[in-house]
Amino acid sequence: MSDVDITAARAVDEPGFVRPNLKRRMLEGRAVKNNVLTVLTWIIAILAAIPLVSVIFMLLMRGGTRLFGADFVEVLTALPPAGFEMGGGIGPAIVGTLAMVGIASVISVPFGIMAAIYLAILGPTSKLATTARFLAKVLTGFPSILAGVFVYAVLVANFGYSPWAGGVALAVLMLPTVVLAAEEAIAQVPQRMKDAAFGIGCTRTQVIWKVVLPTGLPGILTGVMLAIAGAAGESAPLLFTALFSSYYIESLSAVNNPTASLSILIYNFSGMPFENQIELAWTASLVLVLIVLVFNILARLFGQPKD
Repeated sequence: MSDVDITAARAVDEPGFVRPNLKRRMLEGRAVKNNVLTVLTWIIAILAAIPLVSVIFMLLMRGGTRLFGADFVEVLTALPPAGFEMGGGIGPAIVGTLAMVGIASVISVPFGIMAAIYLAILGPTSKLATTARFLAKVLTGFPSILAGVFVYAVLVANFGYSPWAGGVALAVLMLPTVVLAAEEAIAQVPQRMKDAAFGIGCTRTQVIWKVVLPTGLPGILTGVMLAIAGAAGESAPLLFTALFSSYYIESLSAVNNPTASLSILIYNFSGMPFENQIELAWTASLVLVLIVLVFNILARLFGQPKD
């Protein structure tokens, strides 16, 4: 028992000692402030959740009838209808979206992680790192349509509309998110782990591959998943790069074929005067939300700290 505990015990035994009242009083100033702020926080949270819940409810009511109905296989695999045709599906749009997001990931993730390694380890205080970090932060607020215009001038004007052009446009938008998230994850690796690796004779390359990247992998994957989720819902850059098609991708080697995507299908079908196309637009919206939701859940799972 410490001297403080002994002194407190003696004070309790002394005659005339009055034990303090530690019960919480509702009208106390701090308690009132805490209750008011708690109620305000709940009100703001509920108000913020109302638009999200209403959108999800509307998507389930309007798009769920086709997606979870008896013809869900046709909806997910068939070609989009034309004009007064009934039925049809969004299969090419799903495949096109996944293909272009995959191309964007193959381009942006390796370059983003390599850039993050340089920013966090190899030259964190250099002028190049400072400039690159500033540009990455600027690109996070870069209008997505400008990425489409840039890729249009570089690729589409020379090779035509294609899934590759769409993938490059999405990669431009994904890159800053991957770089900043990976840099933050790598910077969170404890310095003592790196010092211990250097102490046993590891080279800088071995420290990066064997210590830094495995330790920071959850944070890196979180950034990658969030970047993929954001790219999957983009539409403006795809208008300038992939355009739209009612058919499946024949081959990724076909560099001059327009490609379908969910976001552009929603844009096209939502303005048509045909009920069937409007229903498919709602269904495509629900599918797109589910895809983004899956990537966000994966980001949360990968971002959980390991015991």
